[in-house]
Amino acid sequence: MTHVTAEDGTKLHGRDWGQGRPVVLIHGWPLSGDSWEYQSVRLAEAGFRVIAYDRRGFGRSDQPFTGYDYDTMADDLAAVITALGLDDVALVGFSMGGGEVARYMSRHGGKGITRAALISSVVPMVQQGDREVGAPLKVLEGIKDGLRKDRPEFLGSFFKTFYGNGLLSGVSDGVLHWSLMMAMQASPKATLDCVDAFGKTDFRPDCAAFGVPTLVIHGTKDETVPIEATAREAARLIPNARLVEYEGAPHGLTATHADRLFEDLRDFLR
Repeated sequence: MTHVTAEDGTKLHGRDWGQGRPVVLIHGWPLSGDSWEYQSVRLAEAGFRVIAYDRRGFGRSDQPFTGYDYDTMADDLAAVITALGLDDVALVGFSMGGGEVARYMSRHGGKGITRAALISSVVPMVQQGDREVGAPLKVLEGIKDGLRKDRPEFLGSFFKTFYGNGLLSGVSDGVLHWSLMMAMQASPKATLDCVDAFGKTDFRPDCAAFGVPTLVIHGTKDETVPIEATAREAARLIPNARLVEYEGAPHGLTATHADRLFEDLRDFLR
């Protein structure tokens, strides 16, 4: 796959590797599909067809000024699945990408999906109405203020927490630099708007739409997307969900726990 065109004409860039059962990998904020590098190679080598695309506004996809809501982004996912003629699909969403999985399951009836996985996912994290846990609005506004003032500096600091550097885990300076490069490739407008999307969307109604076996993986020391407001709640709300907690792990499991995550995904997908 080079490009898929969404309903509004936005071109979505991605890679399509390997043969076998299709696995669609959806990246987190503020990265791109390239962040799935390790899992993409290993899963393709293990006999799966791996599709990892860049969300609109990120990576090498088009950067429209609007359209950064989960209904539109779930429609983009549907466009990818339809354009590539995919069926018997496993959807895997990391962080913000878990929201696209959830919204696709409800908005598009889970068409073509037979398994789902939420990795360090935001589902159903939101603090509004009757919820007592989630991301306070003042935190979300602080993130946007930091992005508007000095996006490179803010994101450089953000990734240290994202990967748990300073804890028992963490990543190399190379991974930190690579992540910042991916983040700076994104549209600043998309980066800002997606903070509201993942921070203010209530995914609780979407959880009931998961009619397939679902794997939920989360680190217990995730300071970016805390486990109590997300994975533990998601596992309670989603039928047929199995929760696997990575003890002491931070948010960025695709890099910090790359081998274990690949093995858990491979075993689940098989």
